[in-house]
Amino acid sequence: MAFIKNWQEEKSSAHLYTHIAHREKDPVRKKLFLELAETAEKQARIWESKIKKSGQGKVHKYKPDFRTHLVIRLINLFGVRPMRLILSAMKVRGMSVYSTSVTSQPTKAHLESRHKGLNTAGNLRAAVFGVNDGLISNVSLLLGIVGANASHHFIVLSGIAGLLAGAFSMAAGEYISMRSQREFFEYQIDLEREELDLYPEEEAAELAYIYRARGMPLAEAKKLANLMISDPDKALDTLTREELGLNPDELGSPIGAAIASFLAFAFGALIPLLPFLIGTKSEMIFYSLALTGLSLLTVGGAISLFTNRSALWSSLRMLLIGSFAGGLTFIIGRMVGA
Repeated sequence: MAFIKNWQEEKSSAHLYTHIAHREKDPVRKKLFLELAETAEKQARIWESKIKKSGQGKVHKYKPDFRTHLVIRLINLFGVRPMRLILSAMKVRGMSVYSTSVTSQPTKAHLESRHKGLNTAGNLRAAVFGVNDGLISNVSLLLGIVGANASHHFIVLSGIAGLLAGAFSMAAGEYISMRSQREFFEYQIDLEREELDLYPEEEAAELAYIYRARGMPLAEAKKLANLMISDPDKALDTLTREELGLNPDELGSPIGAAIASFLAFAFGALIPLLPFLIGTKSEMIFYSLALTGLSLLTVGGAISLFTNRSALWSSLRMLLIGSFAGGLTFIIGRMVGA
């Protein structure tokens, strides 16, 4: 049954490659996916031969299954680029060309290092947004409690509960998300390892197609692809980067992501709560708002580093969003308290 399953996967890949090629307007990418479709058909014929020799079953005419039909409909609706991860899961290779200019002339060093550093930037961005979530959610909670005319003890208790509940929720969600993502990536890498063992020449051809789609001359593309595949230590690493667009050294740590998410949210949530932990006077809410407002301005400025927008506008926008959320919660708390 394993041979039949592999045959079906290759036929499905070929079907999807052909559909993508027909939708692709760029002539270089169109040629890439037509060539990949031809390679997938060749690999399907290899499995068909194995099925006949092993006597595992009879090969019938290929018919796209429900999943393949669904993915084609989604491609028609949203395009290829947003569907890259789903297509990778269905053994559709070459998706990395959508994150790299097809006209660039890649060098060997560039091809090996292109994915490095992305994980660090992603972690930094996640930390900034984690702090922002903690800030807005806890200051809104505190304003709602203050609006309901609750006692100082209840305000502090609610703030601590909001901090812990939000931080643990964020950590759990991040762990599940990162764990699922890592398992998906590991599955894709295992598929590449298996294909590399079964038909290294076809894998080298696929790699050469991708290099050509990025603008490398045919002779150089074939030479570089054969060089990469010939080295067992680099072959899988290169295929993972170039066919899947993944960095095998930076798949992400679920535990590390959960801890980072917990700490980022908790830090943000602690800021509006801090004045209430220090003092018991009623005007502590004003200190809390001032401290939160300053922090929102800072976070907005930090976010501008990732959006390449005006730092002033990003800061003011973040302050306005936080003010709206907190003000609305205060009004609701006031109504409930009354």
